[in-house]
Amino acid sequence: MTTTRLPLFPLNTVLFPGLVLPLNVFEQRYRALMRELLRIPEDEPRRFGVVAIRDGREVAPTATGMPDPTALSEAGPAAGFGPDPIRAFHSVGCVADASTIRERPEEDGEGDGYEVLATGTTRFRLRSVDASGPYLVAEVEELTEEVGEGAGALASGVLRAFRAYQKQLAGARERTLAGGQELPDEPSVVSYLVAAATVLDTPTKQRLLQAPDTATRLAEELRILRRETALIGRLPSVPAAELTRLPTSPN
Repeated sequence: MTTTRLPLFPLNTVLFPGLVLPLNVFEQRYRALMRELLRIPEDEPRRFGVVAIRDGREVAPTATGMPDPTALSEAGPAAGFGPDPIRAFHSVGCVADASTIRERPEEDGEGDGYEVLATGTTRFRLRSVDASGPYLVAEVEELTEEVGEGAGALASGVLRAFRAYQKQLAGARERTLAGGQELPDEPSVVSYLVAAATVLDTPTKQRLLQAPDTATRLAEELRILRRETALIGRLPSVPAAELTRLPTSPN
């Protein structure tokens, strides 16, 4: 088992390989993380780990007064995650590569924030979490994507089911389905795209992320898509569905 250390960015969302993650970074612990990433040359990967929060708060409580932007937060890098942070996170996450980190002055005088655009690359299993520095650092084992039996046929079925799901969802929202959408046919890419684009709760998305292989993920997605399409067909509308798929984190 080969492990590596990565800065850790816990979120109330699941990141999948190949998917883009925009972030608005304002907390002191994550500003420190971004400053560290900016020390890495632009032509090298600026990697950090994203894990979904199982039990805890994405944003730490705000202290009163005007904190020193160069000092550690009084609450610390594990604020909101309890005395043993690893217990607050799901065990499988995704490596993110920050292609853009743009500094943004904060109007409240608490230092500079950052607008970040990152892309998911590789899944990992969380082995340990170190909270001794200005931000969390994790020991992770990167996971190989196994294809599994029948992934190609399953991917074709999932794509058909996903188009039917999109059509039903657009009808429930009284919107026009955009035409001419080109969808990939590589099974692992299909599995991650559909997992990210389907309106699902975090535990379900997490279950898809940590599926043992592509075929298992696709089979589960086929079941979910058929169920969701049938359910939407019985509803007159889908209220506030966007709340489960917001594009950015408050951090």
